[in-house]
Amino acid sequence: MSKVENNHMFGSVTDVQYNSEKWNPAHLIGRYTAKIEDIFIRQGYIMVVLGFLLGRALILSQLTPFSLPFFAAVYMMKRERSPLVMVSAIGGALTISWTAGLSLFASCALFLLLYKLRQPSVENQFKLVGVYVLIALGISSATERYLRYMKFEIYDAMMVGVEAGLALILTLIFIQCIPLISVHKRPQSLKTEEVISLIIMLASVMTGTIGWAFYDVSLDHILSRYLVLLFAVSGGASIGSTVGVVTGLIFSLANLSSLFQMSLLAFSGLLGGLLKEGGKIGASLGLIIATLLIGLYGEGSQNISITLYESIIAISLFFLTPASIIGRVAKHIPGTVEHANEQQQYVRKVRDVTAQRVNQFSSVFLALSNSFSKMEESTTKEEDKERDMDYFLSNVTEKTCQTCFKKDYCWAKNFDYTYGMMSDLVEDLEEEPAQVSQQTAREWKKFCTRYDKVTEAMLQEISYFNANQKLKKQVKESRRLVADQLQGVSKVMEDFAKEITKERENLHIHEEQLMDSIRSFGLDIHQMEIYSLEQGNIDIDMQLSDNKGSEVGEKLIAPMLSDILGEHIIMHKEEKGTFQRGICRLTFRSAKRYAVETGVAHAAKGGGLVSGDSYKMIDIGKGKYAIAISDGMGNGQRAHNESTETLQLLQTILESGIEEKVAIKSINSILSLRTTDEIFSTLDLAMLDLQDANIKFLKVGSTPSFIKRGQQVTKIQSNNLPIGIIKEFDVDVVNEQLKAGDLLVMMSDGIFEGPKHVENYEAWMTRKIREIKTEDPQEMADIILEEVIRTSSGRIEDDMTIVVAQIKHNIPKWSSIPMGLRRKKAQ
Repeated sequence: MSKVENNHMFGSVTDVQYNSEKWNPAHLIGRYTAKIEDIFIRQGYIMVVLGFLLGRALILSQLTPFSLPFFAAVYMMKRERSPLVMVSAIGGALTISWTAGLSLFASCALFLLLYKLRQPSVENQFKLVGVYVLIALGISSATERYLRYMKFEIYDAMMVGVEAGLALILTLIFIQCIPLISVHKRPQSLKTEEVISLIIMLASVMTGTIGWAFYDVSLDHILSRYLVLLFAVSGGASIGSTVGVVTGLIFSLANLSSLFQMSLLAFSGLLGGLLKEGGKIGASLGLIIATLLIGLYGEGSQNISITLYESIIAISLFFLTPASIIGRVAKHIPGTVEHANEQQQYVRKVRDVTAQRVNQFSSVFLALSNSFSKMEESTTKEEDKERDMDYFLSNVTEKTCQTCFKKDYCWAKNFDYTYGMMSDLVEDLEEEPAQVSQQTAREWKKFCTRYDKVTEAMLQEISYFNANQKLKKQVKESRRLVADQLQGVSKVMEDFAKEITKERENLHIHEEQLMDSIRSFGLDIHQMEIYSLEQGNIDIDMQLSDNKGSEVGEKLIAPMLSDILGEHIIMHKEEKGTFQRGICRLTFRSAKRYAVETGVAHAAKGGGLVSGDSYKMIDIGKGKYAIAISDGMGNGQRAHNESTETLQLLQTILESGIEEKVAIKSINSILSLRTTDEIFSTLDLAMLDLQDANIKFLKVGSTPSFIKRGQQVTKIQSNNLPIGIIKEFDVDVVNEQLKAGDLLVMMSDGIFEGPKHVENYEAWMTRKIREIKTEDPQEMADIILEEVIRTSSGRIEDDMTIVVAQIKHNIPKWSSIPMGLRRKKAQ
């Protein structure tokens, strides 16, 4: 096959596919629908059609309060379409009578004149526009009545007042509706007021079709019933009946003979909404039932056939309406499933965008951390040493060898020997004291004519070289610290992004099961929301009567949930009257497997009031519990401030979610760079996991800690300098597995090194802890402090702090109540 034939064949296939899509009915309908939607909705020509129908709309067969408010609203919101709207509205009024058209033209002109004479500010423009409409319509209507009858009586004044007052109200309503019919895609849902305003405007527009009939079948009846069907299926019984009442009321004002239509539309909207689960068939069945019942009552048996024909035509139009249009209407009505899904989709989109941005920031911080880390890995220590030596010698030779007559002989012909001699001389001068060995001096004097000048230049450069090396080391340490901190921040942000993207599970069935079980005990639960049923991470919210509050939640509901879910559940929080008066909201969470009971004893040096020691017990959250002691250098207020600030920084950083080692390094960096004063502090940190009783010890310049289990005492120790002394250090982490009943003893150096006439502090403290019989943490802390002070003959020669913590099983305060519903059924 030739290339031309091949291309022709593929071209034919493409043409066939294009033609098949071109003549596909669904494709044609979608294309023409999009084109019509673009012309009428996006470009705003729908307002021209509405203006024509509103120009024909009447109330009580003589009042026309619709057209001028609509023109004023369009003039305010879509000014470029206002000329066409005015022409179409006047055209609609002319179909009634030439005087109506002339009156509308005069009222529009008077409105524009008032607007130009005093253009309202942005804050008051909507209020003043309504007032302008009231004045313009009142003057034109009064003038038109006087010229028609050549008199103006009280009845005429009353009708003019009613018409102008309705126009004022309709102006405010139509202003809310213009954005709804001129925007192609509305990002947010409609408010209830906007839905009602839109219904009033649609009913007013349909009033303009009164009088259009075909074989006694009225177009306004067909459109009103179609509108009721559409909103009943979209919004349910409440919206359907509301549309029916509003539409029927406006129709009855336009024509008193149509008063029974309000009952028919309201009843059909109610039935259609109740039967909305049956889809279009259910809503149509509701309209047929309402037509037969209300039709016989209002029209009698003679005209029931015409009313039935109108309903059948409306149902036919309703069945021809695509489901996508019904879904789009339902998305904007609060309370519908479609609206809830749309809101959830919007929230999910915002959540995903937020998580993506947080992930991007996390990646940026990680990339910055890697860039700082790569700076140190770019060269080896040997390469750095050789390069530094080359720079050093180049500075020395620049001052000594550049003007020497033997430069070519030394550096061109004997480079290796000269370089080696220079290196040996540097090594001798770097030692303490800086003195050249006799052998090196003899060789240099034989080889170099400027020995004294070279030695002097080297001594001067060595001082500069050492200072540069110290500065370079500090820069490297700062880079390493910054890299660790950036990596810690990146990890926190990554975890935060994962928390954001967690979906709330669909737990409606479990909520119903739990509510039925709890209500079987006679408790009135208004609402329940289950956020998580994960083992160890239960999260449930309930709403119940305020007078039953926390006592019922703690003593009854929490034990019931404990039995149902198979783990210990506690009442975490109570909120009274926050959401609704008389309603109490309770939050239930999983209890931790272990609990901590602590006791503290401390004393300041010399019995003073201010101690240089500080301590904190921190509930970090997520099952983490921290115990920390910091000992400031020295005593008094200054040491107290230093240790307190160390623990405050520690708490702030740990609560942000940063890892413990990075937190301690960050504190060390802050304290070492903040001041040049030699004020340092120790830090003794124990991080306990309340789910598995695993504990981490991070000790920076602190004394040993002890774990007592029965008669066995274990010492925990590490060798780190106090915080703030050096800018870079490795934190040793010691892991231990605790058991229920274990006692943890942490202390400052005033306690550990306090006993006098003791050679081995560790042995003495181990023996004292083993001999203490009590297991109460506070009593144990008091006993140890008293023993240490007693060995010093009652003198307190240093600040003393001791913290004793006991690990216990978290025992429920209230026994579980058998419910007969286990976790396997709830999952």
